[in-house]
Amino acid sequence: MAATELGFLFIFLFISSVFSRTLLETPTTTVLDVSSSIQQTHDLLSFNPDSLQKQSTSEEEQLSSSSSADLSSFTLQLHSRDTLHKSSHKDYKSLTLARLERDSARVKSLNLKLDLAINGIKKSDLKPSQEQEVELKEGGDLQGPIVSGTSQGSGEYFSRVGIGSPPKQQYLVLDTGSDVTWVQCAPCTDCYQQTDPIFEPSSSSSYVSLSCGTEQCRGLDVSACRNGSCLYQVSYGDGSYTVGDFVTETLSFGDTSVEKVAIGCGHDNEGLFVGSAGLLGLGGGSLSFPSQVKSSAFSYCLVDRDSTSGSTLQFGSNAQPNNAVTAPLAKNRQLDTFYYVGISGMSVGGAMLSIPPSLFEMDESGNGGIIVDSGTAITRLRTDAYNSLRDAFVKGTQNLQSTSGVALFDTCYDLSSKTSVEVPTVSFHFPGGKSLPLPAKNYLIPVDSSGTFCFAFAPTSNSLSIIGNVQQQGTRVSVDLANSLVGFSPNQC
Repeated sequence: MAATELGFLFIFLFISSVFSRTLLETPTTTVLDVSSSIQQTHDLLSFNPDSLQKQSTSEEEQLSSSSSADLSSFTLQLHSRDTLHKSSHKDYKSLTLARLERDSARVKSLNLKLDLAINGIKKSDLKPSQEQEVELKEGGDLQGPIVSGTSQGSGEYFSRVGIGSPPKQQYLVLDTGSDVTWVQCAPCTDCYQQTDPIFEPSSSSSYVSLSCGTEQCRGLDVSACRNGSCLYQVSYGDGSYTVGDFVTETLSFGDTSVEKVAIGCGHDNEGLFVGSAGLLGLGGGSLSFPSQVKSSAFSYCLVDRDSTSGSTLQFGSNAQPNNAVTAPLAKNRQLDTFYYVGISGMSVGGAMLSIPPSLFEMDESGNGGIIVDSGTAITRLRTDAYNSLRDAFVKGTQNLQSTSGVALFDTCYDLSSKTSVEVPTVSFHFPGGKSLPLPAKNYLIPVDSSGTFCFAFAPTSNSLSIIGNVQQQGTRVSVDLANSLVGFSPNQC
């Protein structure tokens, strides 16, 4: 055999060895604790939110006087949506269906935002028949867009944040898919029900209106002026919106305070945030909280949505654990809000799926790609990628009793007679041979309390794929803005 042929053979064997070794590091199967998952569905429905409220009140009483922001490290607690107020659902299945309805609205909202950006359409350019702009009624009252607020968007995890001086503690939705931070403010033209009292601007010594000529006001997608003061509007594509004054305020996180953060003071709000007081925008745009405080990194860890325990959100250079599985972070030139992650493929049971790389890539126009999003629950994959994933999983679970689909789930199982089951491991793979195997509870989830479990992925006909929070549960997700990396650290909550 010629030396050249030997060289090629050596390279081939070396690459094959590395590739095989990478897959062998990923466990081929994992165990789902069926009994524990079903028990959590009962515990959540019987959970008393008053215990969480008492805990939060105790934490507030222990707050020391505010200090200047030390962004080298500060941490705050996260809680799942369904632990903030008593569930009105009669059973877990109705709760699941409500969650999935919110989730569909959320995905619609993200895709609309991307479509507008790619097509070069600003929300302020939309005609009133499509989406109303901010305007003023006679007498100077704010008028919001005329859209339905019946569609419930998705605010799934909440943080406790102090607003104003002295700080008034409020629950804000954690959202990596939007930039503008806002809170409901008195007086209310229209405010939805929230857990805490509505924020009163007159009670804060640090409340300052922004003028229309400021950089912050010019950075808004939709803005207007009233007597020289900046007005804002944020619409979420699903019928939800907030309208009000754009101001600077002091935000407090425990004993750390951050001054002069541009936020919305919403007097007319409707839709997706019932329970919370507003939203903490963690996107990649210039008005997001991380951008305003010039944080080099932030991370969050999401506990199971059915768990009554809390998790954490952390800012600063120490936010990413040293053992994180990292992947490239990319930004869309058409829309800097979303965090795109570089994915090289997926595997089921240790076997790589035959998915064309183009299904995970963003093209020059800004279409395609896959983002990490805290507000979307169920991971959406382009149809061809989803079909490959589902078919491989079904092939590996032929020993389980299948049952009819539920809502957007087309692959479900009757596990009512099981206490635990062994299923193929589903893993994401990243450039450089890195992989993230998911625990079974992150992709085989209960949809009722009777033992029906469904494969928690869904297809999308849109070009954008989304890694949702069900797949992120129990994993610290870090966004390293300084080094353009997304990190995943299992069991680092």
